[in-house]
Amino acid sequence: MAKVARKIKTSKGLRLKIVNPDAAGIDVADGEMQVCVPEDRDGENNRRFDSFTCDLREICAWLKACRITTVAMEATGVYWLNIFLMLQEEGFDVVLANPLQVKNLMDEKTDEADAEWLMLLHSYGMVKPCFQPDNVARRIRNLTRHRSNLIATAGREVQHMQKAMEQMNVKLSTVISDILGKSGQAIIRAIVAGDHDPKSLAQLADGRCRKPKEVIAKSLEGTWDEDLLFILTQSVELYDTCQEKVAACEQEIEKLMMQYAAQVDMDGAGELVRTNKRSNYKNAPDIDTEKYAHALWGVNLMAVPGVAAGSLLQLVGELGHDFASKFDTCSKFCKWCNLSPNNKITGGKLISSRIPRRKNPVGQILRQCANTVKDEKGELGTYFRRMKSRNGHMQAIVATAHKIARIIYTMVKYKREYDPRMVGCDERELLERRIARTQRQLQKLNERLAKAG
Repeated sequence: MAKVARKIKTSKGLRLKIVNPDAAGIDVADGEMQVCVPEDRDGENNRRFDSFTCDLREICAWLKACRITTVAMEATGVYWLNIFLMLQEEGFDVVLANPLQVKNLMDEKTDEADAEWLMLLHSYGMVKPCFQPDNVARRIRNLTRHRSNLIATAGREVQHMQKAMEQMNVKLSTVISDILGKSGQAIIRAIVAGDHDPKSLAQLADGRCRKPKEVIAKSLEGTWDEDLLFILTQSVELYDTCQEKVAACEQEIEKLMMQYAAQVDMDGAGELVRTNKRSNYKNAPDIDTEKYAHALWGVNLMAVPGVAAGSLLQLVGELGHDFASKFDTCSKFCKWCNLSPNNKITGGKLISSRIPRRKNPVGQILRQCANTVKDEKGELGTYFRRMKSRNGHMQAIVATAHKIARIIYTMVKYKREYDPRMVGCDERELLERRIARTQRQLQKLNERLAKAG
């Protein structure tokens, strides 16, 4: 692993020490790679390469010939990915840097100057690496993100179904809360099959529907325009196609999860105690995520309130099995998740504590988990409502997501199962504190009353 910056004392004062003497810098672009190594390694130490696969192999061979062991590069779009993975496979220690943190402040803006600047900063250990999961987790992440895109596409087709029916004055969504349910799907597929009789369609509704079948029949008296029926038919077909692709994607994810769990040797992992959370909700993955996540982390994160199977599946791909070892402290993990305020202090005064406006996938997942606990009766639900009473709903989501992030990090880092006491005070203790505070206020009022009398 590349070393971090160190200061040394000399006769002329403090100096930075070269901690990575075998370092190189790569300026990444779509069509070319600019690679710089120390001057004593090659006569032409700052070279330009194309970005084809054969050129990437040539870069690896040249770096090995120059006795380079660690390489720094900027996270530029997706262009860094192939050279990053290839260098890792060849045994190099690769550091991916945030472009904002390694901006060239010394020379003109050229590819050669940027590559040399990266090499110089990395040799002094001043390049802060970005978090990257291992390769198997990356593959799971790609598939889970693709699954989310497929679900979003299916959701758009549902909107197209609703729009087509609304334009035909078919008010199905008015009388049935969910057109993706048993009754809604039966009626829509009968319409697509050619049945346009309102009474016949209303009989397909389940007896548990709140609206009587007479009202449902009234809502199904439409104009049945041919063009809109054609749109409805294609929307249903596209929705079914997306659902088939989601199922195929889940099968591929499960193969990778099995492979990943077999690779990870989790010492100290206890026996899996299932939470029996509901797993038949809409868009829930058809994968035993609870079992695979426990095999990777050694603890059951499904026990955390708000964490469902879908969220857990995304966290596996985004974080990998060893994320806790890559963050020194829980605070650094929460800051990376973009759940901690960016405090700006000048002159001893706090002038800003806003959370930066950037999207972190893990932070977004944890925010969704936090939003589901607002009605929970446990400690985390109490914490959410307490934060909401102080600062409002959106701030409560961030505060609760921050709390969930700390709980997850602690569980994985120290191999502890979920304990409600991790959240803090329970509702009974809060009420006892309120009673004690009210009693102290009452005692003060009695004393003032006695003095006034």
